[in-house]
Amino acid sequence: MTVAVLHPPGGRGPKRSPITEERLADVLENQRAAAAREGASGAAQRRADLDKLLKAVLANQVAIAEAIAADFGHRSPVETALAEVYTTVDTIRHARRHLRRWMRPRRRPVSLPFMPARARVVYQPLGVVGIISPWNYPFYLALSPLVGALAAGNRAMIKPSELVPRTADLIQSLIADTFAEEQVAVVTGGVTLGEVMARLPFDHLLFTGSTRVGRLVMRAAAENLTPVTLELGGKSPVIVAPGFDLERAARSIVAGKLLNAGQTCIAPDYVLTPEGTLDALVAQIKLAVARMYPRLGDNPDYSAIINEGHFARLKSTIEDAVDNGAHVIEINPAGEDLSAGGSGPGLKLAPKLVIEPSDQMMVMQDEIFGPILPIRTYRVLDDAIAQVEARPRPLALYYFDTDSRRIERVLRETISGGVSINETLLHVAQENLPFGGIGASGMGRYHGFDGFETFSHKKGVFLQSRLNGTALLHPPYGKLARTMLKALIGR
Repeated sequence: MTVAVLHPPGGRGPKRSPITEERLADVLENQRAAAAREGASGAAQRRADLDKLLKAVLANQVAIAEAIAADFGHRSPVETALAEVYTTVDTIRHARRHLRRWMRPRRRPVSLPFMPARARVVYQPLGVVGIISPWNYPFYLALSPLVGALAAGNRAMIKPSELVPRTADLIQSLIADTFAEEQVAVVTGGVTLGEVMARLPFDHLLFTGSTRVGRLVMRAAAENLTPVTLELGGKSPVIVAPGFDLERAARSIVAGKLLNAGQTCIAPDYVLTPEGTLDALVAQIKLAVARMYPRLGDNPDYSAIINEGHFARLKSTIEDAVDNGAHVIEINPAGEDLSAGGSGPGLKLAPKLVIEPSDQMMVMQDEIFGPILPIRTYRVLDDAIAQVEARPRPLALYYFDTDSRRIERVLRETISGGVSINETLLHVAQENLPFGGIGASGMGRYHGFDGFETFSHKKGVFLQSRLNGTALLHPPYGKLARTMLKALIGR
């Protein structure tokens, strides 16, 4: 496929030398030097930077869809518009709209003994932010943290995934046309470049990817005491409450699970449904799949698996379940032969349900990252909550219920990065909500103001009043000081 890159008005900037492993440290040092030379930018400059980025994204919508489709073999252009372009545009517009308010110092109360002094928190840029982004949503997950970094007045270096080379090249071209390398640089290349980048002394490093690699990134960053935000994954559960409309639940589960063919870090990873509802839920899931994807192989709305390695991994996951006695249901509405990935573009895998899998099966051990959905039953809600809490804390949890007391109980007794009630995925699209994991699913938060805070230094400032009583507590400590301390400490 030919990728048409639609460059923003003004054409390409001066040709840049590729950022090789040997150049990484120099680029970082140049960005640091520029930050020291130019100082912290004001709101007007930051908004102008966001405007430039927005203009570049809007000008390259076709190129973004084509590059991602080429990397995946096939990716629905509508999914790309929804999950990559719209989300990025919304992130930029949200930051631009709220930036001046975010940047304002915030007053804090002063303890009574120190009045009438004043206190405030001011936000300063950290310096240079490193961003290592994944392959599954390669455009949005590279540029969304960049928006937060720019809004906070930082410079940035981005390393897109080597599994999406066309998208990485497009991001590099788009950024080169929009920003000087001293402000934003894009590094393209293999795993080694990412490893070297993780060891650089950034002022903050954000990594999105697997828990396994996240541990390696954190270990490398620790050598420089670099603060990290890790956006990982895990097994995000769905709990269906007794009496909930199964058709409604199935529609949302299928939509969330099959977006990008399940290659989503917050995709529903397994379902817990009450005893006696399994057959009905399976039937509704089948109907929902048939309505949304009546065909799979040549359906432009059904995305492909990223590469042969991941396709083989998913097939092995199913084989392991079958070999260990699980009942597997394939949902293939048109009865197409997809054994080798189908006859259309890309590697297509039909959705599969794994019924009552054991904890020992691969499908219940690792994050699936594909169109495979385990379903288990539970007797009472206590059992469902216990199953969730027995596992590492997930990036997302989905709960379907209309009973407000049970909803509050699930929110109180489960711990996850984020939650959607009676829906899947959509909490991540809310710029006013923080996004991030906990435990094995990650650490740190970004999106909206939370991203601005993550990429800012919150500096506490104490402003002493000309008239104050602090000197009364200076040495030499006399009777008055002792009396004041006794009153302050109390009994």
